[in-house]
Amino acid sequence: MEHSPPIRVMCVDDHRVMLDGLALLIGRQPDMEVVASATNVEQALAEYERVRPDITLMDLQLPGTSGVEGIRQIRLVAPDARIVVLTMYQGDEDIYRSLEAGAVTYVLKDALSDELVTVMRQVHEGNRPMPPAVEAQLENRRHHQPLTPREVQVVRLIAEGLRNKEIAVALGISEQTAKVHVKNILSKLRVNDRSAVVAVAARRGIFHL
Repeated sequence: MEHSPPIRVMCVDDHRVMLDGLALLIGRQPDMEVVASATNVEQALAEYERVRPDITLMDLQLPGTSGVEGIRQIRLVAPDARIVVLTMYQGDEDIYRSLEAGAVTYVLKDALSDELVTVMRQVHEGNRPMPPAVEAQLENRRHHQPLTPREVQVVRLIAEGLRNKEIAVALGISEQTAKVHVKNILSKLRVNDRSAVVAVAARRGIFHL
């Protein structure tokens, strides 16, 4: 009986221990092999073009260029690239941005190794399996009003401890406009004060501390 060629996997993560663990896990599968690994987006792009893997496992937390941008860049050179996000980030905004950038699905690093292997096989078959916890986060996001890019900038400045007047100077807007942005952010995030803005925005992955 003729065997199918193994599923060729590229792993992108800035932690060597994680890359070694993935190589071990994937190496144990009779139908899979790791054909490349990378620790940043630039390397990942070069390796992707060199080996054209069937599946890319992509972390989001990478030095320099983010994993989300990495997904975008790979999809530009290969629109049919099958990219699976494998990350610690559990926020609904992280999930949404990753899928919007072109990831097929999103798996948390604390998932059981069997689950990851199953997901990779399903993705290779052309499916888009979504773990229940990830699906729940996406559903949760549908009940929130998204922040505008300007509001995200304001959230970052709030996290740095800036007051409205300082936010206005930093963004080149009036203090009144800054105040309106802050009011809208409080409303959209359903919180009452600035410290809660930072906690909720960080938890949801709107920005990272």
